Amino acid sequence: MGSTMIPSMRYKDAPRMLEWLCRAFGFERHLVVPGEHGTIAHAELTLGDGMIMLGSHRDDEIAKLWKPAADASVLTGSVYVVVEDCDAHHARAKAAGAEIVFPLEAKEYGGKGYGARDPEGQLWYFGSFDPWPKK
Repeated sequence: MGSTMIPSMRYKDAPRMLEWLCRAFGFERHLVVPGEHGTIAHAELTLGDGMIMLGSHRDDEIAKLWKPAADASVLTGSVYVVVEDCDAHHARAKAAGAEIVFPLEAKEYGGKGYGARDPEGQLWYFGSFDPWPKK
């Protein structure tokens, strides 16, 4: 298993940034899902045992809370954390007073997940989807 925490971000020009991150920092493509009009719907880049997720900035529900770093007047990223039992994790977070900003739900790509803000306003996403291949 790889890392259980996977930073995630969006870029205005994700295809260009994906190439640049591989070239400049040595990331390798794990999965790239093309989007409409030359965008990237979802990408997973690995470096050693670590991973980042990225995609093209787009006008959707997430964009109300999350902007690319170029628009730094709001949060510029979040952290995705793999959890084994998403239902129990969600219940624990709610009980502790986390602001649930995306409800717990099954995802098209597998697993369940939900989004929450901590008391300082940082956006976190917890999910049971684990992109690491099982050995």
